[in-house]
Amino acid sequence: MAARPLAVVTGASGGIGLALATELASRGYDLVLVARNQEGLDRAAADLNRSGAQVATIALDLSVPGAAKALVDQLGELDVDVLVNNAGFATYGPFAETDWDAESRMIEVNVIVLTELTKRLLPRMIARGRGRVLNVASTAAFMPGPLMAVYYASKAYVLSLGEALHEEVKGTGVTVTTLCPGPTKTGFQNRAGMQESKLVQSGLMDVTVVARIGVEGALAGKPVVIPGLKNKVQAVTPKLVPRKLIPGIVKNAQKKAH
Repeated sequence: MAARPLAVVTGASGGIGLALATELASRGYDLVLVARNQEGLDRAAADLNRSGAQVATIALDLSVPGAAKALVDQLGELDVDVLVNNAGFATYGPFAETDWDAESRMIEVNVIVLTELTKRLLPRMIARGRGRVLNVASTAAFMPGPLMAVYYASKAYVLSLGEALHEEVKGTGVTVTTLCPGPTKTGFQNRAGMQESKLVQSGLMDVTVVARIGVEGALAGKPVVIPGLKNKVQAVTPKLVPRKLIPGIVKNAQKKAH
């Protein structure tokens, strides 16, 4: 029997990461799940094992410098067929008032780790002539985001990097896809402290639908995937509205509804 392909998913103990892992398992992938919380990883692995997937877990705080290299070292010589860079978080509030330590950790996870993992694993994929990288950005990538300024900027970086790499690897058998979901029903909003913002109150997309669309897009080799009509409209809005007006529009959407 041929070996099953392997996917590595960061931020996989819940939310979009777990939903992406579940979708990949349903398509015949074995998994390495990465997250900070071993207990959460164990619960996720138990559920996924019942689907027939072989699941390994690595408990690792990706906000700590050097974590990406530590993760790759633990993977050893495993052939990674799909790398899902999903780990990420946000802070909420005026830039002049938010905590720098939290935002520096966010940059480490959202930008540095994503870039380094791709840097270390992409050459292996190219050498084998096959592989998929799925980087999770956000519709935030398409515009500046007052009250979540650093988070929005980090996702703009992810989108720009992904589109550039998609072009670079053409013809190698490897593809790089950037998934840009909008507000999705996960624990993300609570951690960011934005559960009462107008943006969240306006409705959240189902996480399983986001994951299915994301995995389908990655396996098809699409450069950018934006799940849902509402999110597609949000992504193109900055092209249709004078740029100077966009920060005010986003700021109003980020404000608390009450």
